[in-house]
Parts: sequence; structure tokens; C-alpha cells
Amino acid sequence: MEPLIYDVVIIGAGPAGIQAAIHSVRKKAQVLMLGRIERSSLYSAHVENYACVAGVKSGRELLEEGLAQATGFRAETMADDVLKIRQLAHGFELDLESGERIQARSLIFATGTARKKLKVPGEKEFLGRGVSYCVDCDANFYRNAVVVVVGNASAAIDGALTLTGYASTVYLVSQELSASPEMIEKLKSSPVKLLSGVWPREIRGENGVQSLLLTNGEVVTTDGVFIELGSKGAMELALEIGVQLDLETMTHIQVDRMCQTNVAGVYAAGDITGHPYQMAKAVGEGCVAGMEAANFARQQRKMSA
Repeated sequence: MEPLIYDVVIIGAGPAGIQAAIHSVRKKAQVLMLGRIERSSLYSAHVENYACVAGVKSGRELLEEGLAQATGFRAETMADDVLKIRQLAHGFELDLESGERIQARSLIFATGTARKKLKVPGEKEFLGRGVSYCVDCDANFYRNAVVVVVGNASAAIDGALTLTGYASTVYLVSQELSASPEMIEKLKSSPVKLLSGVWPREIRGENGVQSLLLTNGEVVTTDGVFIELGSKGAMELALEIGVQLDLETMTHIQVDRMCQTNVAGVYAAGDITGHPYQMAKAVGEGCVAGMEAANFARQQRKMSA
């Protein structure tokens, strides 16, 4: 079966992603927004300083109303995580956690930047010396090594499976797996060693990571700890297709005034593009990114017609 082709695929369902969906679909683009509104930092917050919205409103209420607007304008949505992105001759191909594969003429990253931390001793100290948040970036450094992946969701499983092609031994530390049945089945049929019902207590070592202490008292000897909490990180996905990060801090996606990245057809909006972390900025950039991505997709359709 041929993958579905969309004009605009938006990764992230916060205020930037929702606004991008509204503006791109209003320009007659075929739009798919991937993500869950409850993962947005706005979901559990309250808003009282947003223009034209009086009083205090819950972030959850605003996101639910925005999602209803986007779908009301015929934008499609999927509560799915992205595992891989590949650049094609005329667009992009995305592998989703559900097992589906889709294509996009243009992409918008709108996932925010929060990178969940374990917040255990040794995590900060050994960052870059055995602690990593990016399997695709650092897997090659762990050939024939023993590694541990920490996490419960799709990113952790996908990372562990990827590492089996490099490391001699791969452990997955998980309190409780919360991925799709397809992903869990892949894990079961792989050489990954699952340590379930436990969590890291301390990352230990001298000049680099040497072991991981778990909550049950077990100590796992390892050369590296990959922390993959939640869904696949947007930075990780962006780096896979050559998107440039800001040169000063390397913590945000670099965009121009049209919210375009250095990769043609790829845009970014919201917290992922840097400060200030405000809903007003996210919505504004979502508006620009949505319109620009739709325009780019229209040009791509004309060229391929």
C-alpha cells in the first residue's frame, strides 16, 4: 500500500502546532497534525495575559478549543509519535509509532523543547561522557559496548532496538511500558534485555559512566546510559534530516522570519525556536509557519504535476 501523502505534516499539538494547522488548512492544504494536546506544557497551565482573552483560562480549555477549530476546518489529527524522518527527492517520509508510514511535502516542528531529565545523581556530571539523550546521534560511539536505555514509551523502545545494531548488549530499564502493541512485540522478539518495574537511582563512574544503580538495589555495569523519556525528541528528529540548530547554544532550531529552517520545506514554530517561551509567540510563529508550509507545498504540487 502506498503511503498517504499530505501537503503539510505538523509534529506537535500545542498552541504553535494548532495555529499552524488552522492557517495551513485554511490555505486549502491537506494537513495532518501529529501529537497529543495533553503533552503540551500549556495543558496544565493557566493563561491570563493573552490578548483578547479576558480573565484566567485553563490551558487545557484553550487547547481543546483550538483542536476543535483545526479539525472543524478539516485538518486531520493523529495521536501518534514519529519514530523516523527521511528526506525524499520531493518531500519527506515519516515512520509512526503505530506502524504507519506517511509522506509530506512540507514539515513543521512545533513540539516545544522540554527534554525530560531523570534528575538522578551522575546524570548532569556524565553528560557527554556516557550519558546521552540522542541514540541516533551517539549510537556509533558504542560499538561492541554495553549500554542501557531508560524510558517507558516509543522513543525508548525504538532507541534500544536501534542500539542492537551497534552495542554488544542492550538493556532497557522501564517502570512500565506504555507503547503500542506493535512496538512492544518488536521489543519482545529482539535481543534487548528488559529490566521492568525498576528505575535508575544513580549513574556511577569516574572519568565516564561505568554503572547504573537501580531502585531495587541492582547495579548494572554499562558503558553508556541513553535517556529517552516520552516520545521521540524533536531535536533528534530534526537532526536526522540536517536541520541546523542555533549556533550559540545548540538548544533550539534556527529559523528565519518566515519560520523556515535551513532545509527547504521544513519549518519550526513555538518554544522549539527559542525564547520567549510564551503562548503569544508560539501562536504567531504557528501562523507564519502554517502559511509558508502551505505555500511551499502548493509549489511542490505544481512542479510534480
